[in-house]
Formats: sequence, C-alpha cells, structure tokens
Amino acid sequence: MQAALYLIPVTLGDTEINRVLPDHNRQVIANIKHFAVENIRSARRFLRRSNPDIVIDDLTFYTLDEHTRAEEVSSFLAPLRQGLPMGVISEAGCPAIADPGADLVAIAQSEGLPVVPLVGPSSILLSLMASGFNGQSFTFNGYLPVEPAERTRKIRQLEQRIYQENQTQIFIETPYRNHKMIEELIRTCRPGTRLCVACDISCENEEIHTRTMAQWKKAQYNYQKRPAIFLLYK
Repeated sequence: MQAALYLIPVTLGDTEINRVLPDHNRQVIANIKHFAVENIRSARRFLRRSNPDIVIDDLTFYTLDEHTRAEEVSSFLAPLRQGLPMGVISEAGCPAIADPGADLVAIAQSEGLPVVPLVGPSSILLSLMASGFNGQSFTFNGYLPVEPAERTRKIRQLEQRIYQENQTQIFIETPYRNHKMIEELIRTCRPGTRLCVACDISCENEEIHTRTMAQWKKAQYNYQKRPAIFLLYK
C-alpha cells in the first residue's frame, strides 16, 4: 500500500459501519500501524468495530487535539517520512474538517508527502444536501461566538449574506445549547428567513427539518444534547 497520510472518516454516531463506510476503508486500516487521533479511547473503539481482527496492541497512537503543542505535531509524521502509511482519525465524521487533523495535513502537504482522503460521512455536506438550500455557494462558520452581543451581531451578519450573496450559512453549536441557539435565531432573524436543523445525521433517530423562523417559533422539537448542524438561507 502507498505510504501516505490516510484521512479516515468515522461514523457520526452508533450507525452500523457498513451503512456509511466502504469496505475499501477497512482494507486501508488493516495496513496501518500508526495513527494520529483526536481521542485514543474512541479511536480504539472505532478500529475494533471496523476491523474486529485488528490487534490494537500492535498499533501506535499519537494524540492530536486542541491541547497538542504545535511543535509536537510535526513529529507525528516520523513514520510517514520513513516510508510507512499513517492514518488520521477524528472523533466523528471526516478528519481535518473543523478538526485538529488539519494541522497535520498542512505539514504533510508542505513537505510534499502524499495525503489520501477516504470516503465517509460529512455532516456538513449531508445536512446541506437535505436542507433544500443553495448548494452552489455556502460557508461553514464553525461555532458562533459565545458572548451574547457578539453572537447576535454574527447572526445578523450571516443573515445579511444570505440575502445579499445568495449564500447558505452553516454552523454548529455545543449540543446542550441547541435550544438556546434556535431561540436566538428566532429572536434575531426575519420571520421569513429559513432555518434547517439537521440532528443525529445518518443515525437511527435522524431528524432534518427546514422551516421559516415563524414556523420554528410554533414548532415542537427536542434537540437538546444531540449533535446538530444549523443552516440559514432565505
């Protein structure tokens, strides 16, 4: 197998692996002994689910999260520089998208080392597909500011862009604040502005609903403590 940095997607929840990940990914994983991961415990669990015959004790893990020092990140690529394949595993979904793995990929690219993204679920693209919003022009904004005044200002900026630029605005929130986010959007945006909430994507209890703010104000929902993506459009 080619010595490269393989970006290995993970299921977005407890979804059966064969529903969202191709067999090719398992074949790639079986040939990798070195992994940069966001969380070692969950990465081990994913690898066992993916390849039941895998010998976890034969693997080497490097923790790559928001606490990893910048000077450490480059050292993780030592096996790849020696001609061995490496894998990058996020907590959920595709690595290097709103994920510390992007720092490792940037170093590999700067050194001309091969980077191979594998096929897997992306909550950003899946939610956009199901929203009915503009898929030609969109922006993923990550997390919005926590401070109330800054958050309100940011929401108004995003709403302005959907009307002026016809651009879908996508963002995420900490799951336990999902309801507060919806309430803030209803309070700040125009009644006719549309909001799509895509919750538990690809899982058994998946819910994806697109409504105007006026409709959301009257709607009943329960997204608390559930991973969700928020999309705004006109």
